[in-house]
Amino acid sequence: MIISRTPFRVSFFGGGTDYPAWYLANGGAVFSTTIDKYCYITCRQLPPFFDHKFRIAYSKIEHAREISDIQHPSVRAVLSEFSISNGLEIHHDSDLPARSGLGSSSAFTVGLINSLKALGGHAISKQELAKQAIHIEQNVIKETVGSQDQIAVAHGGLNRIDFERDNTFRISPVILPGERRNMFEKNLMLFFTGFSRFATDIAQAKVSNFGRKERELRLIRDMVDESIRILQSDSESLDRFGSLLHESWMHKKSLADVISSVEIDSIYETARKNGALGGKLLGAGGGGFMLLFVPPQRHGAVREALRNLIYVPFSFETQGSQIILYDPQKA
Repeated sequence: MIISRTPFRVSFFGGGTDYPAWYLANGGAVFSTTIDKYCYITCRQLPPFFDHKFRIAYSKIEHAREISDIQHPSVRAVLSEFSISNGLEIHHDSDLPARSGLGSSSAFTVGLINSLKALGGHAISKQELAKQAIHIEQNVIKETVGSQDQIAVAHGGLNRIDFERDNTFRISPVILPGERRNMFEKNLMLFFTGFSRFATDIAQAKVSNFGRKERELRLIRDMVDESIRILQSDSESLDRFGSLLHESWMHKKSLADVISSVEIDSIYETARKNGALGGKLLGAGGGGFMLLFVPPQRHGAVREALRNLIYVPFSFETQGSQIILYDPQKA
C-alpha cells in the first residue's frame, strides 16, 4: 500500500501567463505558495478475486474491467500512459472540495503519479513529477489548463516559477526573513465562496482572448517582480502587497467576462469595505476560494462581514508531494 500527500496551492500573481498559448510566445512567470491543506491518494494492488480489475473511490466509486472503461479522466489517462496491467485500487481523500481554485485537479494527478511510481518501486524527482503531470493534463486529457499548478504542488514552498519560450520552466524559492514571512502569512485570509466551477470552461474563454489582452497579461506578469520586491524590501509596508493584489484582480477580471460574477464582486467589495486591502479569486475564476489580504487587526471585522462564508485558516508548507506511507508488501 502506498499513500501520497500532495498540497494545494495559493497563487498570488502571474496567473494566465502560465498557459502554453501565452508563454511559448511571450514567456511567463507566477508567484505562489503551497499550503497545509492536502490531497491524499492511496494505491494498492487489487487481489484477483473480483469481477472488476480496477476500483477507484473518489466522490463516486467506479469498478472497471479495462482502463478504457474508467470514467475519471485523470485516472484513465495516467493508467493508460503508464500501461498498468495489474489490478489496482485507488482511493482519494481531500481536505478541501474539488473545483475550488486551489490546484486540486493537478494535486490529484501529481499525487496519483507519485503513488503509482512508488508502487512500482521507482522514485521520481519533483521536476519529473511536475513534467509528467503537465503532459497528462495538457497532452493526454487535452484540458485547457496552465502549467503552474503541477509545478507548485510537486515542489512545495513559496516560489517564483518562470516559464520559458522553449517550453522549460525554472523554479526559484522566494527567501524572506522569518519575521517578514510570518507577518505576510498572518495578513492572508481564505474564504470559500460556495460556488464551484469547471476551470477548463473558464480557462478556454480566457485563452481565446489572449490576442486581445496582451497589455493586461504583461502587466500581470510584471506584478510578479513587483510583489516579490515588496516582500523582500526592508522598508516597504506589506500593505502595498495587498494593494497590488487588488490591482491584479482588476486586470484578471478583464481577461474574460466569466472570471467574476455579481455575487463574487459583492463578496469582494464587502471584504474591502471591512478592511481587506486586496484579494482575488484563486484559480481560473468563476467561484471556489477567495484569497484576501487583511491587516491582522481587521480580521475580526472581515470574518463577521463574511460570516455566511466558510473561513479556512491555513499556513504555508514547504514539502510538496510526498509519499507518507510506503509498504509495497501490504495488499
